[in-house]
Amino acid sequence: MQTFFLAVALGICFLVFLVLYRVVYGPGVFNRVAAISAVGTKTLIILLIVGFLYQRVDMFVDISIVYALLNFIGCVAVAKYLEMER
Repeated sequence: MQTFFLAVALGICFLVFLVLYRVVYGPGVFNRVAAISAVGTKTLIILLIVGFLYQRVDMFVDISIVYALLNFIGCVAVAKYLEMER
């Protein structure tokens, strides 16, 4: 089972690199912000899988909740800043 979750985590890491391409070469600022949010979401999933692999899911859930909150606040702050520029 651990081999399966490790393979899933590596697959998600590959997907993060695909989304990072959109962050760097995105056609617009809004697409880049959405891609950064997607990277944050994929990172949450990777954190939870790592927690399962180390058999400390409870600790990694707490870390993931804090990371999700920071990701949300960052996206809202960027959206607010971009709204003010328009």
